[in-house]
Amino acid sequence: MDLAAINTCAALVERGDPDRFLAAMAAPVRARGALFTLAAFNLELARIPWVTREPMLAQMRLQFWRDVVAGEDPAPHAVAGPLRQVIAETPLTTAPLARMIDAREAELGTRRPFGDPAALWAYLDGTGGALMEATVQALGGVAGSGARAVGSAQALANYLAAVPALVAAGRQPLPDPAPTAIAALAVEGLQRLSQARQAPQRLPRAALLGAWRTRSLLAQARANPGAVPEVGLPQSEFRRRGSLLWCVVTGP
Repeated sequence: MDLAAINTCAALVERGDPDRFLAAMAAPVRARGALFTLAAFNLELARIPWVTREPMLAQMRLQFWRDVVAGEDPAPHAVAGPLRQVIAETPLTTAPLARMIDAREAELGTRRPFGDPAALWAYLDGTGGALMEATVQALGGVAGSGARAVGSAQALANYLAAVPALVAAGRQPLPDPAPTAIAALAVEGLQRLSQARQAPQRLPRAALLGAWRTRSLLAQARANPGAVPEVGLPQSEFRRRGSLLWCVVTGP
């Protein structure tokens, strides 16, 4: 991949998703181009429901990315070009990318996007699960149920951490904000991580590094679910970076 394009994507990720930036920097150099590009693509999709309140305009942005993924020549864009390079130069298929785009439709034009836990998990599978699947593919691994399980659990951890900001923005992000319901979500997320360890597919360690905070965040949500709507899942910088080192050694 073009080094300038990688650096552009890396800068976007450093600003918008510092956890994934640190994880990518801990990965082998040869993996970083795909990691930064896919993380930047995820950021672009995540921004769409927030940059406009008009569902039609948001749909147009989603369609732009559908066209890019389908192979149409994109208009000049800092992420679209590198994404096309990753698709062309790695084993990445377009199916998980299309799922990532489709999943964002759940957030358009509504303040309460998820009526029940099943709807929330479908969204987490389509966002984080599909992103992990795409990452594993791009790095040459087999993206099966294990990749989706890790990715959806990671997405839940990030989502719970963001709940206070979502509430402050006028959203009702949780199907049920009761502590028992939040704890149940965290328990299922931890179960998915455990299931991923037992999956037959061996996942590239560079892909799994992206989930470095998942286990500790979900354990925190399980232990103190009542704090999630008010303060999210705060952690000290020492604990945060320590969990990355642990993930490098043992996996998520």
